[in-house]
Amino acid sequence: MAQLLWLALGVLLLASSVADAATANYTFTVQSMKINQLCNSTDIIAVNGQLPGPTIDVFEGDEVVVDVINASPYNLTIHWHGILQKLTPWADGPSMVTQCPIQPNGSYTYRFNVTGHEGTLWWHAHSSFLRATVYGPLIIRPRNGTAYPFPAPDQEVPVVLGEWWSQNVVDVEKDAVMAGQLPSHSDAFTINGLTGQLYQCANETFTAVVQPNTTVLLRVINAALNTHLFFKVAGHNFTVVAVDACYTANYTTDTLVLAPGNTVDALVYTGAAPGSYYMAVEPHHTLSPAATTDASDGGSVATGILLYNGTSATATPAMPAMPNNSDSTTANDFYSGLRGVPAAVPSPVDVNMTIQLGLGQLPCDAAQTNCSVNAFAAAMNGVSFRLPTQMSLLEAQFGNASGVYTADFPDGVPPNGTAMVEGTKVRSLPYNSTVEVVLQNPMAFPSESHPIHLHGFNFFVLAQGLGTFAPGNASAYNLVDPVARNTIAVPAGGWAVIRFVANNPGMWFFHCHLDAHVPMGLGMVFAVENGTTADSMLPPPPADLPVC
Repeated sequence: MAQLLWLALGVLLLASSVADAATANYTFTVQSMKINQLCNSTDIIAVNGQLPGPTIDVFEGDEVVVDVINASPYNLTIHWHGILQKLTPWADGPSMVTQCPIQPNGSYTYRFNVTGHEGTLWWHAHSSFLRATVYGPLIIRPRNGTAYPFPAPDQEVPVVLGEWWSQNVVDVEKDAVMAGQLPSHSDAFTINGLTGQLYQCANETFTAVVQPNTTVLLRVINAALNTHLFFKVAGHNFTVVAVDACYTANYTTDTLVLAPGNTVDALVYTGAAPGSYYMAVEPHHTLSPAATTDASDGGSVATGILLYNGTSATATPAMPAMPNNSDSTTANDFYSGLRGVPAAVPSPVDVNMTIQLGLGQLPCDAAQTNCSVNAFAAAMNGVSFRLPTQMSLLEAQFGNASGVYTADFPDGVPPNGTAMVEGTKVRSLPYNSTVEVVLQNPMAFPSESHPIHLHGFNFFVLAQGLGTFAPGNASAYNLVDPVARNTIAVPAGGWAVIRFVANNPGMWFFHCHLDAHVPMGLGMVFAVENGTTADSMLPPPPADLPVC
């Protein structure tokens, strides 16, 4: 009966919105391609023979339909990072959370709408390290007839920051998992798929040609797998107007800081002397104690060029003064300086949780054939998360299947000395409950800033700081204009407080967006229960949902 009500409601919603919305159709063919980079010819997996992959460019309220054809030799899924997926949880994409992966030679059609979104998001593979090359921008413009809440730019430029390995990235992850170690560092960083001129054998540089005395909107995306990034443009400042497709109060800075998964919309005024200016990206090291090699050392800088029209393409670009790689002050100032637009912060709180992020070790698994005694592991509240293998969590929730997961993820930090355990534990949330989570990232060895991403929701960042969160910190909550995000960098030795309303039934992954930490167990899942009306119930799976 619930399914029939849901289908009837869908027909009514479609009829009411058809006049305002359009359907944007895309076909993504995922397959091998060869790229010459850093003196090497490397086989990668990419979409439609592009790196980055194709841009999805739509208007708020549109329906998006993407036919994904897996012509690669690997299982894969696609995640639409930041899309709320309201009542379309089967399209969210994380492997074994909302779907089984698309098998080689298989296909799946993702269908979702972008109602309630404006700004810059992105899409990426959500299965193994394929995200290193399977990614692209997802731009949502204001609905026709409306405008940006800031002066309209004269030009828009997507700037996708990436990380590059000169070897098969699936093997990079497999070797690390089999040895129980962290993966090898990347060999370079990229801007729109290109390393720029400062690397050995670099022969291509992304160049944006701009007109003098105009306003350019840079849509900056950190698609790197495992690295926080600093981004600057020589001779120019930024006015940040949105993060994670959530509008902000105007914030002026000369340095953008992006954790993996973050997006920043920033205006740049081209009022400098006509010339050539480097756009530069370098790693922001947050790991303590530091352990850096290859692309993660202080000399690794990817560049693009902001070229004023009329300037020779062979002109020597000006280089920005980059922060020190370990400059946590610049990073913390950027994050804490952001303000959102005035908003009604949900209250009162129905569910209070504290989730402690932790890195540690567990005994080697029998399948880890190159592991010696102990393997690196990660946990939330002492639980090292393990994905199911036979059925996705969302299928288990919809079908009330037993034995796939347990609903006993702890609400608080375990006592000191409690051993880390492995498990597929979720936290059930009543529909429409207001949830507040204190994310605690204790200073330990090793420790680093963890970018924590919540699927299916945006959340308000009420407060963040260094040290240990205490009840008195609640007096400093920003309940007037907190920034809204979908991914937050929780500082090493610090904390952050987020709040959201669980108004979307389904299974929603809450995990570190350092991809090396996901197989180590740094994640959990919120299981949002059905409501009581047809528009608050989990819809049935589509007919072409992949099977395991």
